[in-house]
Amino acid sequence: MTLRSDVQPWYKQRWPWLLMAGPVAVVIAGVVTLWLAVASYDGLVTDDYYKQGLAVNQTLKRDHQASSLGLQADLMRSGQGVRLLIRANEGVAIPQAIDLRLAHPTRAGQDQTLAMVSEGQGFYSGKLQGEVGGRWLVSIEDPAGQWRLHGEWLADSDEPLRLTAQPAR
Repeated sequence: MTLRSDVQPWYKQRWPWLLMAGPVAVVIAGVVTLWLAVASYDGLVTDDYYKQGLAVNQTLKRDHQASSLGLQADLMRSGQGVRLLIRANEGVAIPQAIDLRLAHPTRAGQDQTLAMVSEGQGFYSGKLQGEVGGRWLVSIEDPAGQWRLHGEWLADSDEPLRLTAQPAR
């Protein structure tokens, strides 16, 4: 029986390290995936989707009410400032405050609700809470929840967004 004197310890061999590289890479990828999942919460699924489905008829009623009042709005942006110009049929009272909701289509964590304050003659102003860019879903409502105007807005566009009420079908 002969003993080999040229045998190296395991950590100086190439094969153990090559075999361990696969599981180590999987563990690192799992940690990175977990970090991405926690850091970029997208909020796509709501907890009360059934209740939201039942509320569709109430939302349509508010849209029809806006149509019967002849409501129109122009949304303009300058930096962080937002202005609204709201027009309605003759004799329709427009409230002193309007709620403006900006909803991101895929990231609920970026949604904003702005309290727009009247400046007179149908003009309202407010300030964005954070930077907005890209496509947004816009909803303008009276505080009592009687009517609503809504549409899609490209926040990077220089053109104002015109919101008109959809006629009842």
